[in-house]
Amino acid sequence: MALVLTEDQQMIRDSADGFFRDEAPVAQHRLLRDSHDADGFSRGTWAKIAEMGFAGVLVPEAHGGADMGHVAAGIILEAMGKNLSAAPMLSTAVLGATALKHGTAEQQARYLPLIAQGAHLLALAADEAARHKPTHVATTATPAGNGFKLNGVKGFVLDGHVADTLIVAARTSGETDDAAGITLFLVDPKAAGVEVARRSMVDSRNAAKVTLSDVQVDGADVLGTVGEGHAILEKMLNAGRACLAAEMLGVSGTAFTMTVDYLKQREQFGQKIGSFQALQHRAAHLFCELELARSATLKALQALDEGDDRAPLYVSLAKAKAGEAAILATNEGVQMHGGIGMTDDYDIGFFMKRARAAQETFGDAAFHSDRLARTLGY
Repeated sequence: MALVLTEDQQMIRDSADGFFRDEAPVAQHRLLRDSHDADGFSRGTWAKIAEMGFAGVLVPEAHGGADMGHVAAGIILEAMGKNLSAAPMLSTAVLGATALKHGTAEQQARYLPLIAQGAHLLALAADEAARHKPTHVATTATPAGNGFKLNGVKGFVLDGHVADTLIVAARTSGETDDAAGITLFLVDPKAAGVEVARRSMVDSRNAAKVTLSDVQVDGADVLGTVGEGHAILEKMLNAGRACLAAEMLGVSGTAFTMTVDYLKQREQFGQKIGSFQALQHRAAHLFCELELARSATLKALQALDEGDDRAPLYVSLAKAKAGEAAILATNEGVQMHGGIGMTDDYDIGFFMKRARAAQETFGDAAFHSDRLARTLGY
């Protein structure tokens, strides 16, 4: 498939760009941070996102969703990245919807319509290691009564403090780092034995630490098949990684535009600094890196929509390249702004912080380079 958007996808892009520019601009991000908002996002804006059909972008039409596919989801996340729009889009509309599509008919009927309506928030509780390692699951699920008892600690649970349901990866068999033996459970964060502690990240977004102490779940709470949750987890993470790559494209693109605009305005030695050849070369190099990241990301999203067996490879390539490009774009932006780029009065610093957090989420460039190499047999 050609690495270009279809006419329908271009319409989604124009709609998403306009919506997030008007309804969730950088100014809203600054307000949420300064007011120490309890949720970390605007509930009113989230309701409008759902009204636009964005929350149901990956939800089948049979369950009230738009079912527009991963490319459309990436387009929406890119628009959010351009404006640093805070909303549980990744945790609920991407990860949550992807997970529930592999649930039972009862689970799908219960949760998917609520996801599309923006009426139910989900959060993935998977990571336990200091760095992203999805097979590292020490949390245990021990048979008890008609179900299991969960014990363990999860870190870096995106939007975990506002989730109505947690998707918990726990071990029902095998050793700590085995892919086999992982089971996914749907857990009520208000259940006895669940403790959720909010954590604010460097970009003012929210994650949570979730502690599970003898949390009782039953068979109806199992998502997928006991012991075979890793396959679903990987599908969730691949969708999340590709959409995060798209969000980082938005972050990078705005940082690049802000920087070029500043180069055209600031004067030094009696002339615009954008006329300096050294800065022109750096801007040209950055533009090329962003275009490479854009191609890799679109290919990954298309591969997910097509069910391509090589999709995990394309996803890792996209996540690694988009992360590197986002770091470069925001670093160059701050540096070429000069000293004021480090001040809170200028927005460029917010984009640098978001690039750092997004790049680390679900695996940085080093993680995905290693994943690519291992998959290809190196």
